[in-house]
Amino acid sequence: MRIGLIGTGRIGTFHAAALTRNREVGSLVVTDADPARAHTLADRIGATVAPGVDEIFTWGVDAVVITTATSAHAELIGRAARAGLPVFCEKPIALDLPGTLAALREVETAGTVLQMGFQRRFDTGYTTARAWVRDGRLGRLHTIRAMTSDPAPPPAAYLPLSGGLYRDCLVHDFDMLRWVTGREVLDVYAVGSDAGPAMFRDAGDVDTAAALLTLDDGTLATATATRLNGAGYDVRMELAGERDQVAVGLDDRTPIASTEAAGPPAADKPWPGFLERFAPAYEAELVAFVDVVRGERENPCDGREALHALRIAEACELSRRERRPVSLGEIPDA
Repeated sequence: MRIGLIGTGRIGTFHAAALTRNREVGSLVVTDADPARAHTLADRIGATVAPGVDEIFTWGVDAVVITTATSAHAELIGRAARAGLPVFCEKPIALDLPGTLAALREVETAGTVLQMGFQRRFDTGYTTARAWVRDGRLGRLHTIRAMTSDPAPPPAAYLPLSGGLYRDCLVHDFDMLRWVTGREVLDVYAVGSDAGPAMFRDAGDVDTAAALLTLDDGTLATATATRLNGAGYDVRMELAGERDQVAVGLDDRTPIASTEAAGPPAADKPWPGFLERFAPAYEAELVAFVDVVRGERENPCDGREALHALRIAEACELSRRERRPVSLGEIPDA
């Protein structure tokens, strides 16, 4: 199998290495807006460099992996669909609903495969939690607490392009709420704080956010995120039911200290970032994509799944701006 990869930044480099380790991938063609960066990666992993995106679609690849800046995702997804090529794309499809819906229409018209990069669906902690919820081990869920805390903010130039904290960061937690529980979000009430560095206020974004979400079975969920968690990278989900409760992401690298005398010690080596924390999951989602292209499994996360998570993020952003509860029925889905 020959795969074309567009975008050789941090996540693109990681995905390229994972693809070269897959025995079903015979060759990899990479390209980037920065040719030197593409050549550096290709020399390291033994890939071929394409001069530009056009060559990715004319050099006879069997599938495309998109890891570019978000602003290019929708156009490239549409181009792959029109070429009849299966595509894996890092989230999001686009930064707004119109762009997302337009790209999805192209994929659905073409009848091609679009797998989205929601890597937490391949993390063993989340997959175990999903199984335990689905088999009734926890009993009826009453409370869910989800959180994503980055240890340091991204570059200031990234913020205006990110879509904001709900769309860029918490969208993963929103996807997990749906995927783990099998339930839909009915309404949200969200708030945010821009009391940290001025670059967040300058970008019209927030550095810390919280949302209360009601699921369609009455379960209450909270989702929080921050860009300023100096202790380390902290991603968790706690699920409490009438029989038992569990925590995803609680291990000896979780960057939290107990104030109790008999509590566990602080993490000796806290997680520094998302690539380290989710490395096996990122690898597994690319293995799954190759299997999907080969016709050996169903698509584990299609574009409609990404749309559902984005709609929740859109509802949260609207709630934050207007300081009111927002029903998901207010957010277009077609």
